[in-house]
Amino acid sequence: MNENLRDAIQYISKEKGIEPELLIEKVTGAVATAARKEFGVKGGIYCELDDEYEFHLTRRIEVVDEIEDFDTQMSIEEAQDEKPDAQIGDVMVYPLEFKNLGRIAAQSVKHILRQGIRDIEQERVLKELQGKNKDIVSAKVVSVNPLTGDATVEINGRECLLPKKDQIPNEKLLPGAFTKVYIADVKSTEKGPKVMLSRVNPGIVRRLFEQEVPEVYDGTVEIRSIAREAGSRTKVAVSSKDENIEPIGSCIGPKGSRINQIIDLMGGEKIDVVKYSENPVEFISAALSPAQIVNVEIVDEETRSARVTVPENQLSLAIGNKGQNARLAARLTGWKIDIKPYYGNYQPMIQL
Repeated sequence: MNENLRDAIQYISKEKGIEPELLIEKVTGAVATAARKEFGVKGGIYCELDDEYEFHLTRRIEVVDEIEDFDTQMSIEEAQDEKPDAQIGDVMVYPLEFKNLGRIAAQSVKHILRQGIRDIEQERVLKELQGKNKDIVSAKVVSVNPLTGDATVEINGRECLLPKKDQIPNEKLLPGAFTKVYIADVKSTEKGPKVMLSRVNPGIVRRLFEQEVPEVYDGTVEIRSIAREAGSRTKVAVSSKDENIEPIGSCIGPKGSRINQIIDLMGGEKIDVVKYSENPVEFISAALSPAQIVNVEIVDEETRSARVTVPENQLSLAIGNKGQNARLAARLTGWKIDIKPYYGNYQPMIQL
């Protein structure tokens, strides 16, 4: 059994990329657990594997002044009966032998090699994915459920679920195709790591800008806020502390090369890049682009309400299809916005 165990651990270590010490720890832990059950105790029994792959069981009992756990503790009087110089805090070690050790060890090893490795792999996957939490990764579409629309994607050899609700509306994912997904969260569950993927989370926009725009990646250009309606339109507010850097131009790139690459990765979604300003009048005016603005009036700073006047022929552009442009501008700036035409008596056309 010794040679078989050594060969199995070495093979699995190489095949799965798992440290041999971790496999040995799992195996000896399982043997110790089985031995505790065999002896009818809850603790105090330990298992070690020597260089020859021989199992060694010991029972370790701590010497205490007052016993609280008879499985793992003994009184000073009892200890000194066996060892006159025993002191409180010492640990008495007793080798254990029993006829079922070979059978129990074999069963434990078999269990670990079949089931324990999965736990080790899941722990490793969890750690790897947690390192990519709040980031984007490339994923291969494995399949799409024809009934629910949920997609199964593969990330570094691991299959994960991309729910329909986290897919861009009207986007068609085809098996075999590659796509960018945002890891919104990674949780540890009894069934293993649970990865929450999304293509609608605004975080994917931020990461794509960091990926495609060097000035965003190095912090020269900062993304201050994002408002998104996935599959349709996104507004991104940017700024730069460097007066020599034009933040919007940096994001758009030569002949629109950078922004077009991001748009392609987002399935053709329209993206408005606007300049952030600490001045709410300037920021609101920029956020409503491409509409031209006549005037922005701050109605109430406490409730963050503003009234915007636009030329009559720009009214529908400022509001947008079904109110989208104004809605996204409100989310981007954090202000409630009323829009009115330049001519005629004021009547709120839309409030957000």
